Amino acid sequence: MADKLRAQQQLESLQARYIGTGNSDTTKFEWTSNIARDSLSSYIGHPPMLQYMSIGLGQSRERTRVQFLERMIQPVGKPPETQN
Repeated sequence: MADKLRAQQQLESLQARYIGTGNSDTTKFEWTSNIARDSLSSYIGHPPMLQYMSIGLGQSRERTRVQFLERMIQPVGKPPETQN
């Protein structure tokens, strides 16, 4: 029983520290947005990957970087309508 409680406390600690890990209240939209933002930030943060993407897109590395930054605002589209 103590191990289960300790594991639950560790999970809650990780979820508080790293938002992208999600929890039971995380919606599908939030989850996919976190994944997309994480991927885009990884592409931006690794210059060889950014260069590879820009060559594939046929544009400058800086233009690709700016496009990725802009896509991070709404990476998977508009949020779904909430039902009140």
